[in-house]
Amino acid sequence: MKAVSCERGTLSVVDLPTPQPAKGQLLLDVRRCGICGSDLHAKDHADELTEVMTGVGYPDFMRGDTPVVMGHEFCGEVAERGRGVGKQFKAGTPVVSFPLVRANGGIHLTGLSPLAPGGFAEQVLAEASMSFAVPNGLDLDTAALTEPMAVALHAVRRSEIKKRDVALVIGCGPVGLAVICHLKALGVRTIVASDFSATRRALATRCGADVVVDPAVDSPYEAGSQRGAITAAPDLYELGVGSMEKLRRVPGWERLYRAAEALGAAGPKRPIVFECVGVPGMIDGIVGAAPLQSRVIVVGVCMGDDRLRPAMAIGKEIEMRFVFGYTPLEFRDSLHMLAEGKVDASALITGTVGIDGVANAFEVLGAAEAHAKVLIDPRSTAIAP
Repeated sequence: MKAVSCERGTLSVVDLPTPQPAKGQLLLDVRRCGICGSDLHAKDHADELTEVMTGVGYPDFMRGDTPVVMGHEFCGEVAERGRGVGKQFKAGTPVVSFPLVRANGGIHLTGLSPLAPGGFAEQVLAEASMSFAVPNGLDLDTAALTEPMAVALHAVRRSEIKKRDVALVIGCGPVGLAVICHLKALGVRTIVASDFSATRRALATRCGADVVVDPAVDSPYEAGSQRGAITAAPDLYELGVGSMEKLRRVPGWERLYRAAEALGAAGPKRPIVFECVGVPGMIDGIVGAAPLQSRVIVVGVCMGDDRLRPAMAIGKEIEMRFVFGYTPLEFRDSLHMLAEGKVDASALITGTVGIDGVANAFEVLGAAEAHAKVLIDPRSTAIAP
């Protein structure tokens, strides 16, 4: 079969043996596979992530000097079933699969390990237990968005955002756009999106952003300002002293204070900030610019070292939550939300290429201007998205 191999930052079309499904596995004919932002980073900076993944106990992550077939956002049709796989996965069934597979004595990250070749190929292996039939006749392009939409769903759920909160999405690449889609589906009333790219700002509007900002011109924090938000420490001090001056005039003031705390009304309003860029300096920049007591959800994956001023984060009581991946249930729910029309992600897909066009697609996506999500269709002859 044809596949795209990555080695030392170079993408090449190669011929590989047809994979054989083991017990409990499916062999899929790849119909669509998305190019992820992490693929773009890993192509040239895999060794930085290898060190990180080794630190969390996974030493088999891709590395620069070892060929790997990337691609973890795939949708395919069942070509063959391994032993023990149920008849619900009959040949030709369109499925999406959680990118984990048993191989070489362990469980590996599909498309992110040389031990588990991914979907930049004509065929790919998947675990039947982690695969889901595509429902409602959902088109293959949209079904291939299940994985990035699951990433975004996990981030939004971990944020614990409420409809009345202000959401600030910093970075409108595919993950940022997917976050906006889920925020809109959730009914969040104010969604502010920020990106240097005019193309991506336009896509953010299509996905449901209420306000779009070019950070070279305007501050997303000012655009998303909300009544009761505090941006300077003296204003917080004034709130505390001024409130106590009024409360202490009331007998049993502490009971009123506790009631206000229980209702979430005792402190300043704060936005929920989604960091979806993943480059050095972004987290610290958000800490410095965001209102006091903001909650920051770090979705973007920064490949290298970064710096952070802990005293600034402490002084502003910035809350940070780092998110990675999703659960099998979130993966399944994302598929069904797409299939049932509960979330509209149609704006994310901006191009398609065949296997011979993958290297070109990486170059185009690296410019971060004309495209968001480019899909690979192994049956296509297109060499430009």
